Amino acid sequence: MSVVPGTVRLGGRARRLRRARPGPVTLLSGGVLALMAAAALLGTWIAPYDPAAQDLALGATMPGWAHWAGTDELGRDVLSRCLAGARSALLWPVVVALCTCAMSTSLGLLAGYRRGWIDAVMMRVVDLLIAMPGLLMLIVLVGVLGGGIGWAVLAIAVLFTPGDIRVVRSLTMAQRELAYAEAARTLGLGRARIMFRHLLPNIAPTVVAGALLSFVAALVALSGLSFLGIGLPAGTPDWGLMIEENRGLLDLNPWAAVVPAALVTVAATAATLLGDQLFERLSDA
Repeated sequence: MSVVPGTVRLGGRARRLRRARPGPVTLLSGGVLALMAAAALLGTWIAPYDPAAQDLALGATMPGWAHWAGTDELGRDVLSRCLAGARSALLWPVVVALCTCAMSTSLGLLAGYRRGWIDAVMMRVVDLLIAMPGLLMLIVLVGVLGGGIGWAVLAIAVLFTPGDIRVVRSLTMAQRELAYAEAARTLGLGRARIMFRHLLPNIAPTVVAGALLSFVAALVALSGLSFLGIGLPAGTPDWGLMIEENRGLLDLNPWAAVVPAALVTVAATAATLLGDQLFERLSDA
């Protein structure tokens, strides 16, 4: 059977184009997160009502033409509060994810590449933190520190980092033994340049996926703290706090608690799917 010249080359190009073209899952999850990010930035401006405006005479009502998601027991529009609450619900998990990614990547690279006593000391600290019950420690730390979103973000970032450090360390240990890393050491390149210019790009898919998973974990954890009344102050538009405030309205307007709970679920699911897709695409690049 004859082979048409250029068939293999064109086939390889077609495969690269297919990998470069976003799939439906990537488009859907990315689109959902983009809409939520837009709501976080513009929520207070596009909300149909003032999120803090109360109408005690109206009280809790079911969805209708005037209030698409109904109102809570203070007569506040649920949809407006959900749009305004997207900022706090999404911003702080992003901060946690960035802090966790920066700390785990730098410390994991250092431990995996340098080894020796640095690796030994760091891993014992990591083992100690991983052995602690994370949720219980989080509640205790935030409670002892006096509550507040700042302490909650700091505590979550510290407690979520050890697991990612172990992952980055393992990948770094595998990469440092490969030929390209040995060639870089032979050329006399500095440790920092080898770690961040040569090793880091090869473990980037796992780092990116880990950052999105950290965002998901922080979103759920911060929503849980707000539900327990430890995070944001009462009355602040926030998805987790709205679930706690409206959980007693299931007979009058269940949507007041269902809508913010659904938003947390959708955001977590979209970020998880996007992380999986980015990991596959970056790994194939």
